[in-house]
Amino acid sequence: MKNRSERISVKRGYSQSQDEAEAVRELAEQIDQPDASVTVLFASSKYDLKRLAGEVKRTFTEPVIGCTTSGEITPEGYARESLSGFRIASDELEVYPYFIPSLHDFNSEKINEVVNSIQRQISHSYQKKPEARCFGLLLIDGLSLMEERVIAILANSVSDVPIAGGSAGDDLNLEKTYVYSGGEFVSDAALFALFITTLPFKVIKTQHFSATDKRLVITRADPEKRIVHEINGRAAAEEYARVIGINLDDLKHFVYFTSPLMLRVGGEYYVRSIQKVNNDGSLTFFSAIDEGLVLRVAESENFVNNLNNTFNQVRTEIPNIKLTIGFDCILRRLEVVDNELENEVNEILKQNKVIGFSTYGEQFKGVHINQTLTGIVLGE
Repeated sequence: MKNRSERISVKRGYSQSQDEAEAVRELAEQIDQPDASVTVLFASSKYDLKRLAGEVKRTFTEPVIGCTTSGEITPEGYARESLSGFRIASDELEVYPYFIPSLHDFNSEKINEVVNSIQRQISHSYQKKPEARCFGLLLIDGLSLMEERVIAILANSVSDVPIAGGSAGDDLNLEKTYVYSGGEFVSDAALFALFITTLPFKVIKTQHFSATDKRLVITRADPEKRIVHEINGRAAAEEYARVIGINLDDLKHFVYFTSPLMLRVGGEYYVRSIQKVNNDGSLTFFSAIDEGLVLRVAESENFVNNLNNTFNQVRTEIPNIKLTIGFDCILRRLEVVDNELENEVNEILKQNKVIGFSTYGEQFKGVHINQTLTGIVLGE
């Protein structure tokens, strides 16, 4: 039960049981508390999602949101093939989930309906509690190719509400990803949760890259499919390999997190990560890409120092962190594993009470990005 002196009570937990009923039971026991405002779950796609959804629906009575992952962040740090989550109880926090189905039919009428509902709720809540503030959490099908459109619409419609989120994963199968809402896991969908609170919070973003002077211009692309056919007037894979200084034959075995590309948006550089090299010599990206864009090759900084410095800065504003909801790109996790940094990174994640998942892309304010950690830090 929440201590009367506490402004917020957060229970975090996870289960590595491969049995859906047992996994939900173990997690529920760890995060059990009365008067919960919301439960948030992050599930490996290796579960039988229909069975898992049924167990979740039977177990939790308050609103539950979640998605599938390419790895989970638990109270112990990184995990795989697990069910991770948290439960929040606070008299100073209200949560309003908005399910957005059928993203590819997300027409103006449906957009306006969702946006108007969110705006009405914000207005109503501010009338009751003028001192309250809002933030948004967005979970979205990570293979929908709709992240840019959805986050831009939401951010423009509620411009004073900072948003962070993640694109659902499927354990790197790149086949189908899901969000959880209303008792089922659904593809081609998104879930936007509006948090209204008088608690201190901060929406964060960090990346351990800076732009170099190596320029690439996208000269032929298919933006809808996020495929680049030509860079600098040459075949995309060939030119990318030349610019970063490796042989084309080695590119298909190249670990893309070592030399991603960066795009300047609003005076700030954001990472544009490559998903794969295609047989025709084109490149598929994790984010939108278009003809005429000028990209720069990224230069890596120290991963651990960057992460540590990020949270040290957060603690100057929120010294008593109760929860960090973290959306961490799968390419970051692959880099951590490849460089044997798990112990150091897990310690930082534990110290800052991060619960979240490895994503196929991250959302921050109005932008969809890659190879980044975005998140929401809640304090007391």
